[in-house]
Amino acid sequence: MRLTNYADYALRVLIYLGVHRERLVQKAEIAESFGISANHLGKVVNHLARKGFIEAKRGRGGGLELGAEPDKIVVGEVVGEFEPDFHIVECFDAESNACPIAPVCGLGGILGEAEEAFQSVLDGYTLADILGAPGRGRYKKLLSRE
Repeated sequence: MRLTNYADYALRVLIYLGVHRERLVQKAEIAESFGISANHLGKVVNHLARKGFIEAKRGRGGGLELGAEPDKIVVGEVVGEFEPDFHIVECFDAESNACPIAPVCGLGGILGEAEEAFQSVLDGYTLADILGAPGRGRYKKLLSRE
């Protein structure tokens, strides 16, 4: 399984904002820190804001901040918002499935179980778990603008 860049960037934005909770953060700052396109990041930020994961404050002195406490932001919910589906194999998408062995294949059940386990693990963690007490300091050092 692999997350799309869209979901990956959403998690990175949340981590960055979680590390820099003491101030509002500019989108360009996040893009520069991770070496990603500011335009693409803009779409991610807008989606995060629409779903309440972050708050975007406009105007002079504006910026981005978390929309909830880190222990309330569930990783599985974020990934679920940013991943269109987890169609690991063709047969997971009934509309486009053309696999000739799908009706008798046992692989779909196994991969379906793996997908459920993947989602279950993500649902068991929050942004606070990612940041962690010792981890926040390491992130801060890596993501510092000084």
